[in-house]
Amino acid sequence: MRPMRQLILLVATMVLSACADGFTSFPVTPEAQQELTPDINIIRLDANNIASFARPARGPQRTTLRAATGWEYRVGTGDLLSVIVFDHPELNISTGEETSVGGFSVQADGSFFYPFIGQVQARGRAVQDIRSDIALRLAEFIPDPQVEVRVTQFSSQHVNVAGEVNAPSRQPLNTVALTMLEAISAAGGMKNTADASRITLQRGGQVYPVDLQAFLEQGYTENNLVMRDGDIVTVPRRQTQEAFLLGEIVRPATVDLSIEPVTLTQALTRQGGLSGVRADARGVFVFRIIGSQMTVFQLETGSPTGLLLGTRFVLQAGDVVYVTRSPLQRWNDTISRLLPTIQATAAIDTTLGNLQN
Repeated sequence: MRPMRQLILLVATMVLSACADGFTSFPVTPEAQQELTPDINIIRLDANNIASFARPARGPQRTTLRAATGWEYRVGTGDLLSVIVFDHPELNISTGEETSVGGFSVQADGSFFYPFIGQVQARGRAVQDIRSDIALRLAEFIPDPQVEVRVTQFSSQHVNVAGEVNAPSRQPLNTVALTMLEAISAAGGMKNTADASRITLQRGGQVYPVDLQAFLEQGYTENNLVMRDGDIVTVPRRQTQEAFLLGEIVRPATVDLSIEPVTLTQALTRQGGLSGVRADARGVFVFRIIGSQMTVFQLETGSPTGLLLGTRFVLQAGDVVYVTRSPLQRWNDTISRLLPTIQATAAIDTTLGNLQN
């Protein structure tokens, strides 16, 4: 952002380089603006065109990643399974494959051993599919076996959450769908410096931008994606986005645009407004580079109508707001600078006259 900031300030300084009586100025009348170079485009803000500038440059974004309609957990290597055959306690006793926490561990080949039927393939299968497989194979030994299969420890699938969160961590997936917002909340939530509108999701070797802020504020439910195994969610730091207030303003300053949209009238009033009689109400300008061209928006604030129009003009990052000095004030400043010289000259003339007499 720093090179862009320097570029904007440099261009604005060049455009504002015309000086009158030693003060930076800019032509405020349409006639005077006609003498500007052709690469400067002047747009006078009025009720007919203000709607075109009433929205932020970057509004809510819908994710391009197609959201899944449902979630079904698939067993993986390292998961622990509990298998119960009702009315047959002899099949529920501990075996060599069973762990101390009460479950059959899915081995590296994706299977586990179960009495009578041997190896049961589990990896990549839903729990109900494993249950049906076991029941079908046990039917050779037990009439109409009633089988229950549950995952007692989820160890095979995870989501990583990194970036501007309070506790970056790996979140396990289980039988309950985990959304992006839930994964971030489980990682301690976002820091104050986080930008929820520019989250990235890495999935299947591709990186997708996700505007989670649009879900939180606009209800874009498709942006609160259901997580998948191996997903990497990265919450970025909020980028500095500033506009610059210069000229005849009570407190010239920079305006932070990264948290919320700020209109021209908001920016001016937060800094105390125009500087009394020094400011020219016709000379409120916003300098903005659009493509390769300098565009200058002019707002007349001499009446309440102008200030109302300003409430609908949303500033963009890099904008330079400049308020010109009034002609009367420039004249008064010129007289003020010349007056000491005139007084000194008059004093010298009086002294010489006295000496000659």
